Amino acid sequence: MKAIIALIVIYVGTFLVAIQGASNASVQAAPQDAAAKPVSVKSIDPQKDSDIRSLLELIGARDMIQEAANNSTEQYRQKLVSLTPNDDKAQDAVNSYLAVFQKKYDVDAVADQLVVIYDKHYSEDEIKGMLQFFGSPLGQKVATEMPKISKEVQLAVRNASGQAAHEAWQEFHAQNGNSNRPFAGRRRWPTGQNPPASNQSAQASAERP
Repeated sequence: MKAIIALIVIYVGTFLVAIQGASNASVQAAPQDAAAKPVSVKSIDPQKDSDIRSLLELIGARDMIQEAANNSTEQYRQKLVSLTPNDDKAQDAVNSYLAVFQKKYDVDAVADQLVVIYDKHYSEDEIKGMLQFFGSPLGQKVATEMPKISKEVQLAVRNASGQAAHEAWQEFHAQNGNSNRPFAGRRRWPTGQNPPASNQSAQASAERP
């Protein structure tokens, strides 16, 4: 049982580190936002806040948030199941963790963040314009179809990326002979550091024609 819990902790910890790394990369990529003070829902004009929430309801934002939580839960389940033994105790441990995860996933907090984001990017008049549009039959169809379209676009992008990677590897492989590991003889060392003398000699020998 302890081994199962350890596997769960390792996987979740790795996930959190990856998320933190992505967050740090975003901060570095947009330094102008670093000094900006976080906006709270309380600081938004009450009328605009109400209009944004009405808009989010029209476009089904809460359902999308909940679906994202469900998708995350299923992804975690598949990954954790692949890491744990195939027995009842392991399954119970996975189910127990995922049940707590779902309880801790605060849909209301995410909805509040969406209000802040919409307030940042749209004026009151623009929010009212979108309310009018999404309240129309066409707007409702757009709200219904956009999640489906987004999934299809993501699938198309993944397929195109996979095809490009496959073709690029085939071309690279054809141009560089039959070696399946063209970079195996080289090792990257941190900037400003040199490999040990023994490694330098081995690498020099490997790189000679």
